[in-house]
Amino acid sequence: MDFQLTEEQLRVQALARKFAQEKIAPVAADADEKRYFPWDLIPEMAELGFLAGAIPPKYGGNGLDYISVANVYEEISRACSSVRGFLAVHLGLCSMCIYDWGTEEQKMEFLPKLARGENIGCYALTEPNAGTDVANMETTVTRDGDYYVIDGTKQWITNGNRADVALVFGTLDRSLKHKGICAFIVKTDTPGFTRKRMEGMELGHRASDHAKMGFENMRVHKRYLLGREGDGFKVAMGALDHGRLGVAAGAVGVAQACVDACVDFARKRVQFSQRIGEFQLVQEMIADMVAETDAARLLVWRAADQKIRGIKNTKETSIAKYFATEAAARAANNAVMLHGSYGYNNKYPVERYLRDIKGYQIYEGTNMIQRIIIARAALKEADAAEVSRLCVDPTSI
Repeated sequence: MDFQLTEEQLRVQALARKFAQEKIAPVAADADEKRYFPWDLIPEMAELGFLAGAIPPKYGGNGLDYISVANVYEEISRACSSVRGFLAVHLGLCSMCIYDWGTEEQKMEFLPKLARGENIGCYALTEPNAGTDVANMETTVTRDGDYYVIDGTKQWITNGNRADVALVFGTLDRSLKHKGICAFIVKTDTPGFTRKRMEGMELGHRASDHAKMGFENMRVHKRYLLGREGDGFKVAMGALDHGRLGVAAGAVGVAQACVDACVDFARKRVQFSQRIGEFQLVQEMIADMVAETDAARLLVWRAADQKIRGIKNTKETSIAKYFATEAAARAANNAVMLHGSYGYNNKYPVERYLRDIKGYQIYEGTNMIQRIIIARAALKEADAAEVSRLCVDPTSI
């Protein structure tokens, strides 16, 4: 890939940076402290094309390439992780999932309204007893003529209390594990659909709208089945590839925000009659942040470039998600340390960055799961290479 961004990619990046710094950053701390989401920003995000991302114009989008989408996530995350979380779920997990798996009728019905922000989307996969272990979900699906009847509970559903459209996953037969899972596009005004705010206070992403959902005898017409019966696990994993790219890019944004905050603080803070930026240990901390942030950004761009080229990139996306979130966690931890007592309260934003980044290590598959995905891919590639080597006709060498 070419590491030089195109004029269009630079334009979108600059647009996202301007919006994030002028509109999101001024309200981020207050939204976090008071636990409210700035919904009034959504119409402008729609007008700028951020809600549409890579969705083609035919369905109301503006067909951004995935590097531009990643850069939008990064710039928004530099200002507020909760706003990035909203966008990654609305666009990456909901809209892109409908685009990848939906029928033409489903795409035309739902995608234009999601792109314009007239509808808000969410992704209802996680359950009280089925987070990482998706195949063990307890939400049930029963056929009834032209309808499916859904019963169960979901939790930690971002955008869930405000969403108009939810992607809901349930199983036709728990004994089939992942092969029994189905995915549905559900309008949240469907009878039997209930929701409420998650109990307790989050460690980070406190401005996000996190919901607990219930489905009781909820009837969904078969035309809203996403994919075929039993495709739900594939639908979910495909959506998570989009979501993980958003998490990885968002983590780069947090890491870059830590760099920005630390460079600014190190230039202004004076101790022992000199700026702390003159101390070698402080320079070492900043150097590590800068290098790892740059490396994480390049991993995100590689994964995004492969999506542009239509190359299967589950491993590369997992690498980007794993490395970027771990690098950002180190950056946030060091940023608090570098700020000293100032980093221990919300006078400076690094305290929020440290709380927020823990969520990035958990969302869209914990980093333990990312390690498994990466290792299994490496082993599979090595096995394939060995088989290929053994199949070579020695006489042809």
